[in-house]
Amino acid sequence: MIRVKEAVIVEGRYDKIRLSSLIDGLIITTDGFGIFKNKEKMNMLRHLARTRGLLVLTDSDAAGFVIRNHLQSCIPPQQIRHAYIPDIEGKERRKTERSKEGKLGVEGMPTEVLLAALQKAGVICDETAASSAVAAQPITQADFFRAGLSGGENSGARRAELLAWLGLPAHMTTKALLGVINDYMTREEFEALFRDGK
Repeated sequence: MIRVKEAVIVEGRYDKIRLSSLIDGLIITTDGFGIFKNKEKMNMLRHLARTRGLLVLTDSDAAGFVIRNHLQSCIPPQQIRHAYIPDIEGKERRKTERSKEGKLGVEGMPTEVLLAALQKAGVICDETAASSAVAAQPITQADFFRAGLSGGENSGARRAELLAWLGLPAHMTTKALLGVINDYMTREEFEALFRDGK
């Protein structure tokens, strides 16, 4: 068991059951798109975000990103973190068919993949542990432009290559990727990555 300080936000009860075997912490479900209409739960999430922070861990399909983006629009950015699972083809054991996009959700992810996602987000901690590798000088949109990740003819392809290399979902926007990169690595690591020909 690992201790997570933030309240962990997942989509459904099977995701919650899956994570409960790995983490010691508060896990809350959005009940899928139910979070859009549930004002009481949204108020609770805002309170938790202020007092302990939120960690959002949704599926890597389009629906997961809709939920993630909704939460991000309701919570101040300094109070919310994102953990991402990669795009892995397959179906959960309890289901008879694959999901619409044919990807495994949080509930179907192998343990090592879930732990890696949490570690990359920088949220695994005990009572005294530090969090992410965010640099004193964060990586900016201008750095993305210089690295050919935005604003260029092949930027989309370069981002897709970087997403695949980092094991992140293909649906991720440039803005979301920038946030993740700042959680995953320091400025020096980012510059070295592109200096070495990534």
